[in-house]
Amino acid sequence: MTQPFQLAACAEMLWRDQPMGWRVRRLTELGFGVGLWNWPDHDLNDLERSGASFTIMNGYLQGRLADPEGADMLLKSAHETAQVGKRLGVARLNLHGTGLGDFGLPIQQLAAFSPGMEQRARDTLHRLCDMAEKEGVTFTLENLNPLDHPGCPFGSTAAVLSLVSAVNRPQLRINLDLYHTQIGEGDVIRWTQACLPWIGEVQVADNPGRCEPGTGEMHYGNIARALQAMGYRGPVGMEAFASGDAEAALAAFRSAFTV
Repeated sequence: MTQPFQLAACAEMLWRDQPMGWRVRRLTELGFGVGLWNWPDHDLNDLERSGASFTIMNGYLQGRLADPEGADMLLKSAHETAQVGKRLGVARLNLHGTGLGDFGLPIQQLAAFSPGMEQRARDTLHRLCDMAEKEGVTFTLENLNPLDHPGCPFGSTAAVLSLVSAVNRPQLRINLDLYHTQIGEGDVIRWTQACLPWIGEVQVADNPGRCEPGTGEMHYGNIARALQAMGYRGPVGMEAFASGDAEAALAAFRSAFTV
């Protein structure tokens, strides 16, 4: 049995009665990388001293992909966040097709998809990649599901793949969240194979419940073996709540991705 992936976990979702610095240090002690959501909520000096390997965090605080005002806001916010990312050594800065609300969660938008939105989103992402190239950072675009995030533009796995593959620049990768893919499309192994050339990180949680692998319908042992077989060797992040004890949840996650 081997561990071919860099395993990480979202600190926002575990030990929620503990300070963030404690959570980050405990994940590091247990050998996991650390994912974050909303960086302004935390003590950056403390995080910087933690010694953690930050695999991903929100890459912007406001803005949108497909309208001029939203794009300008996004670029300004992403540039500010890039400086924080470099300070903490964050490997990937995460984006969604919509703005962010409370706790750094994507805003639900029930607006219609209008003609020209995809081309405008591509143009915004090219501008983002120009900035990222200058700053030496990498952004990811994450898929979402229509039940938890109804109406979010560019939320589906298909839409994210279409945008990132069309831009096709190393500064923009896919944050492939398999929990969202399972709800939105299903067929997660074939979607992973389709996205493979552009994946920056794979995120996991079981469905239903959004808890650790082994608590729902998804066979993460099979998914892990498929990832290994298709040659994926990048990070796998558990963006999930613990169904009980957090360390037991992390142990189940590690077991599922030991192949």
